[in-house]
Amino acid sequence: MPKSSQIPGRDLNNGLLGSAGVMSFGDHLEDLRKRVFLAVIGLLPIFALAFFFGRPILSILIKPALVKLHEGGQPPVLQATSPFETFGTVVQIAIVATVLIGAPWILIQLWKFVSPGLYTHERKIVYLLVPFSAFLTVMSMLFLYFVILPVILTFFIGFNAQVAGEQSIRKAPIPEGIVLPMIPTLQADPINPPMGSYWINEEHMQLRVYVGDKDGKPNIQVSQLTTQTGILQQYRISEYIKTLLNMGLAFGIAFQTPVVIVMLGWIGILDPKTMGKWRKHAVAVCAVLGALLTPADPVSMVLLAVPLYLLYELGLFILRVLPIERVLGQSKLKQDQDAITPDQDPDDHPDPDEQSNE
Repeated sequence: MPKSSQIPGRDLNNGLLGSAGVMSFGDHLEDLRKRVFLAVIGLLPIFALAFFFGRPILSILIKPALVKLHEGGQPPVLQATSPFETFGTVVQIAIVATVLIGAPWILIQLWKFVSPGLYTHERKIVYLLVPFSAFLTVMSMLFLYFVILPVILTFFIGFNAQVAGEQSIRKAPIPEGIVLPMIPTLQADPINPPMGSYWINEEHMQLRVYVGDKDGKPNIQVSQLTTQTGILQQYRISEYIKTLLNMGLAFGIAFQTPVVIVMLGWIGILDPKTMGKWRKHAVAVCAVLGALLTPADPVSMVLLAVPLYLLYELGLFILRVLPIERVLGQSKLKQDQDAITPDQDPDDHPDPDEQSNE
């Protein structure tokens, strides 16, 4: 009897599937096609919801830039240089939000495809590391938004403003008979201002003029006030969001350092004692990553390099406190190690039908 071309599967509880549970190569492809289809279909409603909330999300993302521009004496506005730029930015945000929110659904489909081929201890490792990875991803986004981004914006807005320095404005006495008008400076807009009145809103550094009502709402025209500088900083909204999303991706990957260390340690590739001797190398790598993943200003480099090194130490600490034997139990680990390995050639086992024919 010719040998089967089928690929051995693995038992959901103990590792390899028995002779009655083999899957052909075509069955594997069909299962993969099914999982990909379900993953894509499941993302569609998430994308629709993310696009619906795209503008509020965009407002949240640009808020740090507006705040730091205002603090730097610059107009707190971003530019859209084409009619479709803001819409395209919202679509881009919706796609990224769909991937992030839909990641658990994608992982579920991936897990259903690969889990039949994993041993019990391998599945337990995944159960422990996936939530840890998700937690670190969320922490990386919060760290970027609340710590790194304000520092970066403050540094570069201040640096750009100091390039040209303050403009030298000539001063002269007021000519006779000239009286300079006084514009009131207010902390907030007045309620029911008279037609044609104007004032300076100190909070937003704007000259505001009330020109009547429009559609039942006050129609106030605005002129932005800036400091005396030779560089007016107004960033394109698409470029700002693109940079922010790229940094988010880089930070999300960098914050997976403990997950990678623990995983490689549990499967026996890395040794905690050996890695403890590599601390100097780890410091150098963290410094390089701090320079590559930030715009290379000294403050943001340090703010990223230090947490990365602490994450490296966290991975080593987890490996020392929770070795694989303690996580799985010595008896269960021994049982799985004694089982047939996935890489073992199925041809090493004689076909029962061939033995009976002999």
